[in-house]
Amino acid sequence: MTFRNFEAKLILRVALLCLTLSAPALVILKGWPEVLVFLLPLLIYQVYELIRFLRKAQDDLNQFVESVHYRDFSRYFHERHDSVQLDMLRKGYNEINTTFKSINREKETQHQQLQKILEMVDTGIMTYNPDSGEVLLMNEAIKKMLHVPFMKTIHYLEKRDSELYKEVLELRPGQRRLATAHTSQLDKSSIKVLLSASMWQSNGNRYKLVAFQNVNEALEETESQAWQKLLNVMTHEIMNSIAPISSLADTLKNRLKEAVVTGASSEDFEDLEVGVGTIKRRSEGLLKFAQTYRNLSKITSLQLTRVYIKDLFANLHRLMQPMLAQKHIRLHIALPDQDIALQADPNLLDQVLINLLLNAIEAVKDTPDAEISLVSYTDKDGRVVLKVADNGTGMTKEVLEKIFIPFFSTRKHGSGIGLSLCKQIVMLHRGTIQVQSGEGVGTVFILRFG
Repeated sequence: MTFRNFEAKLILRVALLCLTLSAPALVILKGWPEVLVFLLPLLIYQVYELIRFLRKAQDDLNQFVESVHYRDFSRYFHERHDSVQLDMLRKGYNEINTTFKSINREKETQHQQLQKILEMVDTGIMTYNPDSGEVLLMNEAIKKMLHVPFMKTIHYLEKRDSELYKEVLELRPGQRRLATAHTSQLDKSSIKVLLSASMWQSNGNRYKLVAFQNVNEALEETESQAWQKLLNVMTHEIMNSIAPISSLADTLKNRLKEAVVTGASSEDFEDLEVGVGTIKRRSEGLLKFAQTYRNLSKITSLQLTRVYIKDLFANLHRLMQPMLAQKHIRLHIALPDQDIALQADPNLLDQVLINLLLNAIEAVKDTPDAEISLVSYTDKDGRVVLKVADNGTGMTKEVLEKIFIPFFSTRKHGSGIGLSLCKQIVMLHRGTIQVQSGEGVGTVFILRFG
């Protein structure tokens, strides 16, 4: 409506100018030349007004286009300053600016809400350009998860964690994949993350959004529950397997009764001896096997109390020192803060550390200058960290993946339940246990509580 009025007023001005230009011919024909003295100033004034009108309209239009180009919708065009036609035009500009400003305000509000949501979620989110590798967005969760303050390009991840970088690049939109993320080069700890991705295009550019969900604790809890069920089932099945042994014993008993009545031959004694020996060996094996399973499944509750780490380390030192001295192994204890304490079951925590120390002793038995370290400190998240490290032979990657599986052991006479039991005890304390090792570089077990 505003621009229609502007067009109508412009046509009217042009029409009046044309009328003024045709007036001299009429005046001359009528023989009134003196009237030209009045028409000339009127003509000059109309031309001047038209030029000034168009120039102001053009200036306002240029300013409006400039404000749109630079998205500066705070500019205001003053109304009731010049002609009515320009005022109406400026009113239209102001209405358009107000509309754009309202749209921008809504977009800014939505952007801030989205930013707050991204910062609040525990899932790490990263958006990058697959063509250039430029990272456009990283929320706080992924920064904490990967221990990186900023990434300019996705290729930075290749230097930090090449396996995770490869998984991210190969991840297709709509696909979900479980991967391992190494959170720190210094600590060399790792977590399991569930990766998912989506892709979209904007202004001719492709963008890929990757979500990193930490599923480490969920997997560990699920694994613990699965093993608990497995142990209960296998214990039941083992107990059931004793039935044939009982049947064999009953048969031997009846055979013995017959021998008493009819007289026992040398063959009868041989059969009885073989049968009894079979029962004895199988019973001992099954009893030991069942007892081993029960040791894994019977720990379900804790007797929590405040445990000071300095007292815990002192007791371990007194207990293990004779064995360490006999094998010529040095024990190094590092406790920067003497007041570190945690809520734990002292007996079970002792059992975990003793088991880890015994494993360390086994690992360094053939190492010159053998040394074991006990370290404790509080990390930046306020969690109590316990470390048992050795400079022994270390473990291969294949062994590392299996050490917490019940009954897996690298020792000839090992039961394979020690580390499984340690993990169950630590998880009951709502803690985590991780291992870092390499062939020829030693092993470190890291326990975190908090």
